[in-house]
Amino acid sequence: MRVSIFPLIILCLFMGFTFWAMVGTEQSLLAFGIELMSSPDTAQVVIDLYILAALACVWMYQDAKSRGKGLGYLIPFFILTAVFVSAGPLLYLVLRSGREAGVACSKI
Repeated sequence: MRVSIFPLIILCLFMGFTFWAMVGTEQSLLAFGIELMSSPDTAQVVIDLYILAALACVWMYQDAKSRGKGLGYLIPFFILTAVFVSAGPLLYLVLRSGREAGVACSKI
């Protein structure tokens, strides 16, 4: 299986930074999310991100369906998207065939 390098690099950097930030704050992911939603300005950003995450899930579903993949294949990507927003679509792009993923990234 070929992987796409650019989304892999972004995924690794993003997850590394996420891990570093969560360890540094000594706060659970749930407590962090609740704190973000407690203020209207940060809540707006969180809501905006989840709208974009939902759109990414629709895209992943349509793309996977066109490639003959079932909903079961997408469940891990959807869970990652629900928890870490960008991680699900990035991993999907990483695991999508390498050359075609580069084309998809350029169209996004």
